[in-house]
Amino acid sequence: MPLEPLPQPLDVIAVGAHPDDVEIGCGGTVARLVQQGYRVGIIDLTNGEPTPSCPHPDVRLAEAAEAARILGVQMRKTLDLTNRRLFDSFEARVALATEFRRYKPKLVLGLIGKTPLASPDHWQASQITDAAIFYSRLSKWDEFFDGLAVHTIQKQVWYQLGTASLEIPASAGHFVVDISESLKLKLEAIRAYKTQFPPSKDRVFQMVTSQNQLAGSSAGFPAGELLFAATTLGVSDLVQAVCGLAEATAKSVAADRADDVPHLSAGTTSEL
Repeated sequence: MPLEPLPQPLDVIAVGAHPDDVEIGCGGTVARLVQQGYRVGIIDLTNGEPTPSCPHPDVRLAEAAEAARILGVQMRKTLDLTNRRLFDSFEARVALATEFRRYKPKLVLGLIGKTPLASPDHWQASQITDAAIFYSRLSKWDEFFDGLAVHTIQKQVWYQLGTASLEIPASAGHFVVDISESLKLKLEAIRAYKTQFPPSKDRVFQMVTSQNQLAGSSAGFPAGELLFAATTLGVSDLVQAVCGLAEATAKSVAADRADDVPHLSAGTTSEL
């Protein structure tokens, strides 16, 4: 059995290859879940360093901690895996699965797809996360997981970082999360990464904002994030699921007309 007391379980864990992946890909969803009362954590597989403008990994970790504070998450942890040399390996899968067993999330948000012209770590992180969700529930393997009990994660949802492509990744279905109430927090959290997003990269914020507004408008929201289901999602009350959402959308749009979606303001990632 583990020597230390187990932490309070989390409802959701979002996983990224580097600090700032979660903020860019699903930061609005993460912040909105916290606003709705869920316990949410972030796990970065690496510290994201070295990068051209960051003087030391501790600076990036401090930026990540500030971004986590802005989003309001209850936990952020950086695993001891290596940036630029992140590969889907047994050791990486076990390291992440151990945290899943420790924090016992119901839902895991992970990366989907490759990111051409960007870091191949993202694709490796996607495979590591998929495998770790499976490893988390495997019995008769406790010696690899610090004696932590098995934990079955109920659902997996993917987020996309492929901002340079209009292609929709293969999945069991996609949907849009309303982030009208949390877009401002998302942008503020990204701006916390001053070493990654200096003023010369302000186009990043324009791109993120426009994409979130486009995704949101497709579902009738002022702003939204496009997410992808790993398995088919079902409903038991079709009218409530569809018409109830429509009513909420109408209220959200009406509120937005009185208070426009905020514009960009200043930058993106480790452990609290």
